[in-house]
Amino acid sequence: MPAGIKASDKETSRQPRADAVRNRERVLVAAKTVFSAGGAEASLEAVARTAGVGIGTLYRHFPTREALFEAVYRREVQQLADLADRLKEKAEPVQALRQWMRANVRFVATKKGMSAALALAAYKNSDLFSYSFERLTRAVGGLLERAVAAGEIRNDVSPEDLLRALAGMCYMHDQPGWQKSVLRLVEVFIDGLRHPPMKKIRKARKTGADNQIHRARPRS
Repeated sequence: MPAGIKASDKETSRQPRADAVRNRERVLVAAKTVFSAGGAEASLEAVARTAGVGIGTLYRHFPTREALFEAVYRREVQQLADLADRLKEKAEPVQALRQWMRANVRFVATKKGMSAALALAAYKNSDLFSYSFERLTRAVGGLLERAVAAGEIRNDVSPEDLLRALAGMCYMHDQPGWQKSVLRLVEVFIDGLRHPPMKKIRKARKTGADNQIHRARPRS
């Protein structure tokens, strides 16, 4: 080791400075806000302004628009995966699935605002969408499996079915305020997956049997 350089100094030089890490995270948070609201035409200057950093700082972390979009996208996917892990520990099975699906709607809102640049990023990095689909499938699959095991959700639906249904709901709506409509549809969708309580099933069966007996009785 060269004289005058301490081991601790060398180790520190290999790690990003704390303020650089904070700035990068601020840029990613700001980019999500700007791109969700302003779409693909939202400027990088607007992102830097929202993050409270200079445009030079933004470019040091993300040299191109596509690099920033891909980083935001990967961060959102990771957050959804982490959310699934937390929900499995804290929430009731159906409520956990419901909360995760609602969070995914917000993810799609960000993704729709970056669609053009994401397409270019995916062209340059072909594993981007396969990576995200695998992570999201595994995340929602764990929540779905837990709800099925609890007897609260029907067992003939796959994780891929849930993701495709959610994508269909999100991308069929493009008008302002579309998220509110989709969140309502998510509630309807989750309710449709639920098994009715056994007492309701027994009551329906009893009512059906009583109706059959009533119809079978000869009229006087």
